[in-house]
Amino acid sequence: MKRLIQPHLASLLICMVTAHAHAEAPRINHGHDPFFQISKAISECPVPLGPLETEQEWLDDSHYRIERGNSCWVEGRCRLSNAYLYDAEIADAVQRRLANINYATHWREQSTLWLTLQRRFIYVQGCVAPGFDKKTFLAELAKTADVDRVIDDTTINPHAASLPYKTLADPDKPVTDPGN
Repeated sequence: MKRLIQPHLASLLICMVTAHAHAEAPRINHGHDPFFQISKAISECPVPLGPLETEQEWLDDSHYRIERGNSCWVEGRCRLSNAYLYDAEIADAVQRRLANINYATHWREQSTLWLTLQRRFIYVQGCVAPGFDKKTFLAELAKTADVDRVIDDTTINPHAASLPYKTLADPDKPVTDPGN
């Protein structure tokens, strides 16, 4: 009886190890970058991947992230020593700004959008209605205190074969014409 149990346990262990080896690495917001949804008017808009990365992607990007974060301070363009230190403040300010510009742009009624904030940049990702005045919305959003740049990664077609941003459902799929 003992011999029958051991081969069975061995094959079960092999199956578990194989399944783990083929499992996708977990994606985490390692940098704690603000990422949040601001509107939900367009159904079936693919959820952006946002700042979620695998451990390996985080490690691969770490030197570049440090360099990008410190460059504005070294150049004398930032009051804080790292551009990423602004992101929490900008997240609060952008909420106030959005409330203020909704009357003029009607962004809530014409979009499903998420914002990612990284190093004073606002990445706008999601779907907008065909007649939406995106230019005005992005320009008004750019007036938020301490924002250096607003990057448009939106689409009018939530069912497009290719999107301008990576999605949570298919994070490894290449993107087309990203705003950055």
